[in-house]
Amino acid sequence: MSQELFRRQIAGLTAQLAGRPLDAALDAWLNAEAGPASTTYRQLKQSCQTGVAEGWLANREAGAIRYGRVFKPAPDLHGFSVDVVDMNDIAGPHHVHPEGEIDLVMPIAGDALFDGRPAGWVVYAPGSAHRPTVTNGRALVLYLLPDGRIEFTK
Repeated sequence: MSQELFRRQIAGLTAQLAGRPLDAALDAWLNAEAGPASTTYRQLKQSCQTGVAEGWLANREAGAIRYGRVFKPAPDLHGFSVDVVDMNDIAGPHHVHPEGEIDLVMPIAGDALFDGRPAGWVVYAPGSAHRPTVTNGRALVLYLLPDGRIEFTK
């Protein structure tokens, strides 16, 4: 697995997301088309697990959360940035999504939930906010942020 292959996987996905509103309809579509039973999900999860194992994903640490921005927003990624976090029964820092956020939840150990949601996609609308929380185990979470925008609150 290489960062270049991972980037191509993400670009193929973001091509399908470009220009779509970040809303409940997109959440439902992603879970129907690229949910846990899909090849897309399995490939992305495998790529993320490999990237973490090889040290090029989630390669920073703060307060028992491993994280890292893999790719800045770019035309081939249709304006999305890509981050991956590794969380184990922990809540992360509160933040706002000025343009929204698309998350891929990939449980690794236990029956991990992300903000109460199981394996699959979670879409947050523009202007939404949360304190990302993983319960019941360990999960990798891939974040797609339009224009890379995120605002951490104090």
